Amino acid sequence: MQESKMVHIAADGYALAAFVGYLILVTAIGVYATRFSSAGIREFFVGGRKMHRFVVALSAVVSGRSAWLLLGVTGMAYKMGASAVWAVVGYIMVELFLFLFYARRLRRFSEAYDCVTLPDFFAERFADRDGRLRVLLSGIILIFMVSYVAAQFVGGGKAFAASFHLDQTTGILLTAAIVLLYTMLGGFLAVSLTDMLQAIFMILALVILPVVAILHRGGLGVVLAQLQQIDPAMIDPFALSLGAFLGFVGIGLGSPGNPHILVRYMSIADAEQLRISAVIGTIWNVVMAWGALFIGLVGRVYFPDASMLPGNDTENLYPLLAQQQLHPVLFGMVVASIFAAIMSTADSQLLVAASSVVRDVYEKVLRRDRPVPQRRLVLYSRLMVLFLVLLAIVLGLTAQDLVFWLVLFAWAGLGASLGPTSILALFWRGTTRAGIVAGLLTGTAITLVWYYTPALKSTIYELVPAFFIAGLVTVVVSRLTTPPENANRMMDIMRGNRKTP
Repeated sequence: MQESKMVHIAADGYALAAFVGYLILVTAIGVYATRFSSAGIREFFVGGRKMHRFVVALSAVVSGRSAWLLLGVTGMAYKMGASAVWAVVGYIMVELFLFLFYARRLRRFSEAYDCVTLPDFFAERFADRDGRLRVLLSGIILIFMVSYVAAQFVGGGKAFAASFHLDQTTGILLTAAIVLLYTMLGGFLAVSLTDMLQAIFMILALVILPVVAILHRGGLGVVLAQLQQIDPAMIDPFALSLGAFLGFVGIGLGSPGNPHILVRYMSIADAEQLRISAVIGTIWNVVMAWGALFIGLVGRVYFPDASMLPGNDTENLYPLLAQQQLHPVLFGMVVASIFAAIMSTADSQLLVAASSVVRDVYEKVLRRDRPVPQRRLVLYSRLMVLFLVLLAIVLGLTAQDLVFWLVLFAWAGLGASLGPTSILALFWRGTTRAGIVAGLLTGTAITLVWYYTPALKSTIYELVPAFFIAGLVTVVVSRLTTPPENANRMMDIMRGNRKTP
């Protein structure tokens, strides 16, 4: 018994050392990027529009995955089996479309009109002179982004609790402190560079763990046979209702409405390089999704009943399986990958939320006739990041939902409001300001009503109806109102036919 206890302590020590090494590395990147990010608000929020195609590709895909993939999808695959694959198919396909078509139009327009944020894009596209559209967009972003960040902190708390035997509250506070430190220091450059590093951690962990666990069990054939014995539905990808299928595939509809993904497209040095980013990003998306799904499947073989998991929580499967199957140093890397997923999303969301207040409300609305020094804007942005972290901590400590569902709620709200409106703004010259406002309000309202109405929520994921109804409302109202006078010129810029307004 004494020997067993000593091995356990040694394993924790190695894992902790590996994890601390990772934290030192990402903090060093934050310190390195501080000087560049302090130069001005463009450097702080979009990296001066100088980001490399490889950095953009990895940063875009990992900032959209978060703890939802590593904790939520693995837990869902554990519970549902192979049918969980449809939760990843949708976003992989949609984000390929975004890289190839949507992103280039957004990047060209944002450079021509000096757009730093998504509200910047909408304001320039629809001549928002009174700032009301900016304020509406900023409000929607804040409502859902704070919920999203809180979900990441809860995910970090769970990871700390399962991996290092801390209580979840302490884990939430530690996660928040780590994210706050390098996001405040380095801004967008630090966030993007650490995203690239974190993408490598995530993909290594998501490939190594399922391969090792499957081999230790006797191979893929043995694992599939044992899943068949537990429940034949575990290996049937179509063992789910039509509503669940549409809801899972519809998760992808959130990607064009999540600003922390879209701002990556605005930051690339050359819009034409986004085609290469599309290939890199899609491969990364596929491999990460494969790893998460197989961790859930093989985990069900090792732990046939959820009562065998810490706290009876399926979202604790990933760190528990890693702790049992991998060398302590590799286990430390797995824990780092969880925090990589959390940080790559939380830091991006904090920057987007901060920019919506400092850039879109303070600079462009409250002080639109009085220029503000760039360094002061950066200072205010850092203070806003601090405030938002404190707000997310409060929400995270009181949240009762699982990470998976809390993330899906925020993802749905942003996707349903900003998704259809941004697509129409980029691809249809007939879109109007009134149509955009109507679509934003409709998407937000339907998401909230659907989410909090059990009879509706049980039928299909709220993003799907909210997205399409918001898009329909945007089209109908746009047909009844007048588009901007320079709509044709703007469409030419987005297509790449001209470079200046």
